[in-house]
Amino acid sequence: MSLRDLRIGEALAARLCHELVSPIGAIANGVEILAEDAGFATDAATLIGQSAGEASRRLQFYRIAYGALSSVGVDVARQATVELFKEGRCRCEWPAAASQIPDEFAKLAMNLLLLASSTLPRGGVIAPSWGDGLMVTAQGPGARIDGDLKKLLSPALAIDEINPKTVQTAFTAALAARLGRVIEYDATAPDCVSFVARPLGP
Repeated sequence: MSLRDLRIGEALAARLCHELVSPIGAIANGVEILAEDAGFATDAATLIGQSAGEASRRLQFYRIAYGALSSVGVDVARQATVELFKEGRCRCEWPAAASQIPDEFAKLAMNLLLLASSTLPRGGVIAPSWGDGLMVTAQGPGARIDGDLKKLLSPALAIDEINPKTVQTAFTAALAARLGRVIEYDATAPDCVSFVARPLGP
């Protein structure tokens, strides 16, 4: 394992823990409410149920997006991704039969959709498609790319620049490179950002 791979693995683990702290903490709060005052049992049960569902959706998504060692198939990837976003400010439109994305690109699509959601500060719609290659669009009010995303998406990103905040871009770029692709983006259209995984080379 290279130092770069180790750094990405460590940062992914830290990011995953961060993603789970909130829903698991809410479950703990619900249990405390039950222990202190049974009169709030209904509210506590609602909080616990919602938080457990959120934690389950996140675990299912990240298990595949970060951890799957082989292709899981587009249907499984699509279901986990749609479920992840169904309660949030972003909605994922990935219909079952809309895009014939090859199985080997399913994991890349999941990570690219997650990256695309970060460009929608006020929510919106993210969607994948397959033409000559994988494309992901993010549409919503004020859609924009913050920071030097082109640099972050580069496989040459310095090791010391990889941390829990930037690892999503570094990992997505690494997945694309493994498939012989490089990620490019276009943010010229109003309220829209698009990402394309194009073949490496001229």
